[in-house]
Amino acid sequence: MQDIHIQHGKYVITTDKSIMQLSEIHQWLSTEAYWSKGVPYAIVAQAFHHSFCIGVICEGHQVGYARLTTDYAVFGYLADVYIHQAHRGQGLSKLMMKTLMELDWVKGLRVIMLATQDAQGLYSKFGFSAPEHPERIMQIRRTDIYSKPNT
Repeated sequence: MQDIHIQHGKYVITTDKSIMQLSEIHQWLSTEAYWSKGVPYAIVAQAFHHSFCIGVICEGHQVGYARLTTDYAVFGYLADVYIHQAHRGQGLSKLMMKTLMELDWVKGLRVIMLATQDAQGLYSKFGFSAPEHPERIMQIRRTDIYSKPNT
């Protein structure tokens, strides 16, 4: 699979993990993201290495990110999507999502899911909607897993 690089002014939208800044991704996810405060670096690194990732780089710094956990054939789960506050309002999240969703193999996935507290407007532009049968979807949710001491 060939990496994508799209220049957008001073930003680069890329799928090249070798230029993404894992430490900066961890910093944002562990301190800013409502869904992963306190997440250990090792967890972010493992998720990064086992997912298809897309990022936004500005002058050598990671300012946006998303990852798709997938089997590359049938299913994908979109997670950890963010743009740093100082870089919002420039269409970066839309460009990142458009780039991801227009990949041929992503277009062929039967199901793509995500969870969001406040970005339904963004995701609905890319075809996401509430589950048709939410009563069929089950989960195990461990919301305090990163704040528990290791035992």
